[in-house]
Amino acid sequence: MVSIDNLSVEFSARPLFMDVSYVINDHDRIALVGKNGAGKSTMLKIIAGLQQPTSGSVSVPRDATIAYLPQVMVLSDERTVREEAGRAFDHITEMEDKLNSLNSQLAERTDYESDAYMQLVESFTHINERFQMMGGMNYQAELERTLQGLGFRREDLDRPTSEFSGGWRMRIELAKLLLQHPDVLLLDEPTNHLDIESIQWLENFLQTSAKAVVLVSHDRAFINNVTNRTIEISCGRIYDYKVKYDEYVTLHAERREQQLRALENQQREIADAKAFIERFRYQATKAIQVQQKIRQLEKIVPIEVDEVDNSALHLKFTCSMRSGDFPVICDEVGKSYGDHCVFRGVNLQIRRGEKVAFVGRNGEGKTTLVKCIMGEIPFDGTLKVGHNVQIGYFAQNQAQLLDGELTVFDTIDRVAKGDIRLKIRDILGAFMFGGEASDKKVKFLSGGERTRLAMIKLLLEPVNCLILDEPTNHLDMRSKDVLKAAIRDFDGTVIVVSHDREFLDGLVTKVYEFADGKVREHLGGIYDYLRNKNISSLTQLNTSSPTPSSKQEAASTPNAGALSYAEQKALAREQKRKEKALQEAEDKVTQLEAAIRILEDQMSTPEGSQDTSLYEKHGRLKAQLKQAEEEWEALI
Repeated sequence: MVSIDNLSVEFSARPLFMDVSYVINDHDRIALVGKNGAGKSTMLKIIAGLQQPTSGSVSVPRDATIAYLPQVMVLSDERTVREEAGRAFDHITEMEDKLNSLNSQLAERTDYESDAYMQLVESFTHINERFQMMGGMNYQAELERTLQGLGFRREDLDRPTSEFSGGWRMRIELAKLLLQHPDVLLLDEPTNHLDIESIQWLENFLQTSAKAVVLVSHDRAFINNVTNRTIEISCGRIYDYKVKYDEYVTLHAERREQQLRALENQQREIADAKAFIERFRYQATKAIQVQQKIRQLEKIVPIEVDEVDNSALHLKFTCSMRSGDFPVICDEVGKSYGDHCVFRGVNLQIRRGEKVAFVGRNGEGKTTLVKCIMGEIPFDGTLKVGHNVQIGYFAQNQAQLLDGELTVFDTIDRVAKGDIRLKIRDILGAFMFGGEASDKKVKFLSGGERTRLAMIKLLLEPVNCLILDEPTNHLDMRSKDVLKAAIRDFDGTVIVVSHDREFLDGLVTKVYEFADGKVREHLGGIYDYLRNKNISSLTQLNTSSPTPSSKQEAASTPNAGALSYAEQKALAREQKRKEKALQEAEDKVTQLEAAIRILEDQMSTPEGSQDTSLYEKHGRLKAQLKQAEEEWEALI
């Protein structure tokens, strides 16, 4: 279907990949894998036609369509959710308007026997047949099914997109791509903004309804369930495996063993040739053989071996001290914003040493309860943090709190204690800060790199209770494996807020589900929870849904009947003013975050890394974001 021929990409004379060729066939489900910086996102952009290669070509059939979902994009806020998603059917709505126009003309005319009238009938019939074949009668139902599958409620469909957070607007963009039914669907980290149930819905859609798919994802369970082919970018080349990811991992290990054996044989051959040359260099009778050995050495092409997979590194993080038996106890805890109840009647006891997961659809209160535990926001009920509990908290904005003037190595060196200091280089290498990257200043790191560094810093601090809010969003699979092993071996208590099933599998022994304003306890691992939920509440999955907007719903006027008409109007005006201020503050935060992400992408390119004006602008935007977040928090 789509042919990639002799593709090469260079940045400042440094090859990203060279002479890459492969074909994307109909019904291929391809996982594009490789270390960070290998060129996965670049490959997707080239296939989508958004970036030109240094050499080579991408051949796409004339009638084939390609749809691309990037990690970051500029989103429009001028329509409702239904209208924005409905743009995927612009060709159908245009046809519908044409049919309505033709129908009106047919109703008005009376020259039934004329050639012009018959031509009008023929035109209407032809367009109507195409309209029916393209699903014109049921596209609204398909639109609603797709949006609800991605987590939207039916009543949300007529709300303006401006009322939703950036993550939910990305879901709208994903829905638009899926509704177009393209011949090739290119997805760059599509699960970053989805909860577990939405990820499962997307898996099923891609398995049953999509044509060809090429995706980049660090969610191992997702790519295992979706893909049937794995293309690895390594050392500037590609390796094409006609298997899913787990089978690829085994084959990749075997290939690396072969590379190591071949390299060993080559090094032995080189050593023998050099020894022969050195031994007989000055003997006239061996001159011809010496020259042959020299020519052989000149022709040898060094065998490249894939980088060592540092995920095999085993880290052990020691607790600071023994905490009380119950680090966290909630007794009838509730949290509301006005009349909007996030959750109520939460009763839970987390024992020392337990590792638990907070799961649920976005907007159901997982992060809110974490903030209650941390004492960052007020709440109803009683919440006790146990004796001697020292909490290490990883929030989603944790990376912004790092000292930008320190190097990566110094940042970790300041918190590492004891023997672990001898392994700092190994730890940094496991989290993709090997070599010169460890000497880079924090202020020059991308958002993803800062997140990884903040995670390392947290895991080395002396604590006995870890609370991690979406810790895997910017980690690749090797880094997630290192983190998972470290948390599993941690002797203290762990609370993880995550949608990553593979990460939670084998890590947690209890799941707290946030749904419908309540928190329910499920004993067992994440897949035990998912199996039980599928059996006991399959109907509920189709009817219940989250509150997707990050905005709090407007609180209705309390005791309205007891107030005069003038008082009610004044109260309503004040409430509206507060809502508008909160919305403007959140919009400002969202816009600044998007601007920073775009700027960091520019800074990560070879050209951008040399542009000092970008770093100055980055610093100004960071300061503006910090102030905007403080203003937003003051309004909550």
